[in-house]
Amino acid sequence: MILLKIIFAGTPEFAAEALKALIQTEHDIIAVYTQPDRKAGRGQKLTASAVKQVALEHNLPVYQPLHFKASTEEGLAAQQELAALNADVMVVAAYGLILPQAVLDMPKYGCLNIHGSLLPRWRGAAPIQRAIATGDHETGVTIMAMAAGLDTGDMLYKTYCPITAQDTSASLHDKLALQGAEAICAVLASEQQLQAYLAQREVQDEALTVYAHKLSKAEAQIDWVVSAQQLDLNIRAFNPWPVAFFPISENNNLRVWNSQLSTLSNITAQVGEIVAIDKQGVHVMCGDQQIICLTQLQWPGGKPLNAAQILQAQKLQVGQILS
Repeated sequence: MILLKIIFAGTPEFAAEALKALIQTEHDIIAVYTQPDRKAGRGQKLTASAVKQVALEHNLPVYQPLHFKASTEEGLAAQQELAALNADVMVVAAYGLILPQAVLDMPKYGCLNIHGSLLPRWRGAAPIQRAIATGDHETGVTIMAMAAGLDTGDMLYKTYCPITAQDTSASLHDKLALQGAEAICAVLASEQQLQAYLAQREVQDEALTVYAHKLSKAEAQIDWVVSAQQLDLNIRAFNPWPVAFFPISENNNLRVWNSQLSTLSNITAQVGEIVAIDKQGVHVMCGDQQIICLTQLQWPGGKPLNAAQILQAQKLQVGQILS
């Protein structure tokens, strides 16, 4: 088998899973590109990305250019450095830097991207979160040959993943990260296999395109007028970020990490009213006269509490109207 010379480019945990899987293959990972170290955590210590940590564990050379803009000296230098690596293929997963066409054309077989949705649905920054928030029953991973536009490249391979009523963006992210790792290894099983997938590439149908716009903190504020079903989708979509919330005082918010649809019904109450607090969670009336059950809450300065702990804390009362 002819081994491929692979450049890997990625930054967060989603990408790290794919890198770990590629390291287990016989191919030669000649370089790992990742974003510059960032300040993170309470101490704001400079922290290496998840991908860099995996690369260093396996003694792979790490490159961390700020950008690849040919209009600047450092961007041009970064491009020349990448070209000199003479790669067969570059694998890109949640890298976070824009790759100009010149870079996409450098490897023999171009650049392949691992994208966390079934393209052309959910192109863009937040495919996992938008799939949950919209109530999709299925998503997956697409391996595509990268083109200059945002997630517009031809598709080589897809995997499928059901979205359950219990899934949060955190849990779905972990499932898709594993699927992405398996998918890229399948496409790169051998040079012959890669050539076969490239020969059978499928062009995206622009008519089916849906964009997954970036999440904002403002979106995460709960509006009890919304239907219980939509609120439940939002709460699960916004875990682990930005986390759904509602104000409990002028300067404090209560964060809602998880929820489910309540089994209670036939109750008359105002919108936003707590109708029950039990071992399932906090049951709140929504705008469609259906009830949502909040199952994990976090008070300011505290840790997230589960339903049993919420019941014990006695900080909320039945009949209370939430804003």
